[in-house]
Amino acid sequence: MSDNNSQRRAVSRRRFVAAAGASGATYGLAGCLGGGGGGGGGGDSEQISTEPPSDDITVELATDSNFADVGDQIVQTMRDNGGLPQNVDIEWTAGSFESGDRAAKYQQLLNAGNETPTIMMMDNGWTIPFVAREQLTNLSQALPDSIVSTVKEDYVDTMVATASDQNGDLFGIPFFADFPTIQYRKDVLRQAGYSDSDFDTWATEPLSWQEFSTVVAEGREVLSGMLDDGTTAQGFNWQGDAYVGLACCDFVEFMGSWGGSYFGEIDNLFGPVGDREITVDDDQVVDALRMMRTFIHGQDDPEALEGYEQISPENVVSYTEEPSRKPFTDGRAVALRNWPYSININGSEENFGEDLGVMPIPYHTTADESPYGPEIGGSTSALGGWHLALNPNATDEKKQAAVQVFQALQSDQVRLDMFEIGGYIPPIPDLIDTEQTRELDLIGRYVDTLQVASENAVPRPVTAVWPQQSSKVSEAVNKSLRQEKAPEAALSDLADAMATIEEQA
Repeated sequence: MSDNNSQRRAVSRRRFVAAAGASGATYGLAGCLGGGGGGGGGGDSEQISTEPPSDDITVELATDSNFADVGDQIVQTMRDNGGLPQNVDIEWTAGSFESGDRAAKYQQLLNAGNETPTIMMMDNGWTIPFVAREQLTNLSQALPDSIVSTVKEDYVDTMVATASDQNGDLFGIPFFADFPTIQYRKDVLRQAGYSDSDFDTWATEPLSWQEFSTVVAEGREVLSGMLDDGTTAQGFNWQGDAYVGLACCDFVEFMGSWGGSYFGEIDNLFGPVGDREITVDDDQVVDALRMMRTFIHGQDDPEALEGYEQISPENVVSYTEEPSRKPFTDGRAVALRNWPYSININGSEENFGEDLGVMPIPYHTTADESPYGPEIGGSTSALGGWHLALNPNATDEKKQAAVQVFQALQSDQVRLDMFEIGGYIPPIPDLIDTEQTRELDLIGRYVDTLQVASENAVPRPVTAVWPQQSSKVSEAVNKSLRQEKAPEAALSDLADAMATIEEQA
């Protein structure tokens, strides 16, 4: 797998940028998303002063709830290592942890012309629709060339493309990258007969899904005996609720690891809308959904795949990130699919410490075997990550202070400190896998696994119609996971729905 992984990374990143840049048709669709200009932005931004503000000023930065605990530490490193002036403070405004809820809130605020928040943390999967609606400040025009050129030249190009328009103008600064992995309990699996040599191998060599289901089933039996309240342990937790995370991430990983894709080859993920094949109902995608159901319902499910264990709780159909994490952190689950922020939580000394293992997402079909390889197939991690976008309605004073925030984030040391503080992966490839990152407290233990995940990251199809299509995906997949519709029928109807959205764009 490792040779294929390196090849996939080199090819997919190059082809992603070419495809995203060539698909200008994806931006001509703002009308189908609803909403208006919401206060300008788009292409008429002016250069903002880079001089520090003369008065004390607070920048409101909208994030998720995790930043409430680590925000002060991030501000401190921005002052110590990034030159953030003492009179510029950051107020971390916590929004919903669910990505889709935050997107809806931002659209509401921008449509109303609100001056706050000053800076918005935006998912890389839905920044482009805001660009298409001309609701964000054009940072290529507003920020100094030194910042813009650094972002374009040094940052993860797949992320930069998801914050740029068809002309290459930048509307978001990548804040941190996200690559999901599987976390598991080493202490439990030792009692199930596995050893440190197994764990060392799993850190960089993905298991097959069949092997993984066997390992988790054995671990769950051990863990059930360890629980002193007589309850049955959970096996493998993931996010199966009918929300944006299922469409953008978990389902991308499950079907990608079977060699399947929404739109065939990776070039097609980014358009042109209305002129690409829809492949979400291919046989390999149907089998991936059948495996997901088998994990939840076992061999009693009429759609079950033979050879796979029942390892996930029925509640997984209503799990998002935090509800799936908490049973694992509480010691009631063997394995968890989640983002790096939760590695910092679960690997802490008050939880599992060095007994936390991390492995890449398992696979069924190698990239060589996939009809859409080499970028599709094998271990597949959904490309996650967040940008910082500037509210065009903010006051001039706030925008001037925001520039100081963006400048402070250009420090490599600030990025490395954020990696250590909260598991926020630097959006700069040269900073992810280094001797310095390996020495970081806690997260440094898992750099090798995160590197494999980054090499196998597949972006979601970030076109202007994706918000409409993703809701159809999450609804259809969740309905099938609940056994309300057979996988083949659910995906066939989904393909029709996605095609209709493309035709009407």
